[in-house]
Amino acid sequence: MKPLPPSVNAEAWAGLHRPIAHRGLWDAERPENSLAAFDAAAAAGYGIELDVQLSADGEVIVFHDDRLERLTEGHGRLCDHGVAALGALKLVGGPERLPTLEQALTVVAGRTLVVVELKVLGGEEGPLEARVAAILDAYSGPAAVLSFNPLAVAGFANFSPNRLRGLNSMAYTDAAQWPLNPAQRHGLSTLQHVDEAKPHFLSLGLDMLPSFEAAALRAGGMPVAAWTVRGPAQWDRVRLFCDTPIFEGWRP
Repeated sequence: MKPLPPSVNAEAWAGLHRPIAHRGLWDAERPENSLAAFDAAAAAGYGIELDVQLSADGEVIVFHDDRLERLTEGHGRLCDHGVAALGALKLVGGPERLPTLEQALTVVAGRTLVVVELKVLGGEEGPLEARVAAILDAYSGPAAVLSFNPLAVAGFANFSPNRLRGLNSMAYTDAAQWPLNPAQRHGLSTLQHVDEAKPHFLSLGLDMLPSFEAAALRAGGMPVAAWTVRGPAQWDRVRLFCDTPIFEGWRP
């Protein structure tokens, strides 16, 4: 295990060095980002990565997509709906409904590390980070935050300076999916924003491993998680370049 950074929770740091279930331990019976998937991951001894965003009335909802259609019976953007309407929606594949972050933490109950990915677009920094910080500060279990947005990672420290923070990145080779210019994609994929974001750890897509920049940061004591690892062969390919898998579809 890498040396513990000053003031960071030791239990959270230890959890960062164990396998982490991507959106919980989900399958055909337990939808992704559901309370059942979080309970299963905690019971199996895995850490949990989950995605959060704000409802129209400012509640922190656990959900990945910006729109509701793929995973629920609802329609439209999540941010246009209030928490009551969102909580009434069923996730595909069973009776599970969209949970709030507080509901997810209640189910996990401190049994394992929870890594909260902040879904914050550029220019929208602040409100989600503040609300998540308040919720996590009232939670006694190990937790960390994570974001693709370097400003969100840096800004979170203003609300909860000792909380474990991670910077997400990937190769950004799909220009159609990511509305970024070539210089922006290059900067993000080569971790040029680490000094600005000031993360404690990195979470990197398989498409950018191995990474010269990540290797240098890792050698200096910054752990690297690899996502999304979907089987032993993928893990074998990258395990020398990182410290833990963020996985789905198998059990490391």
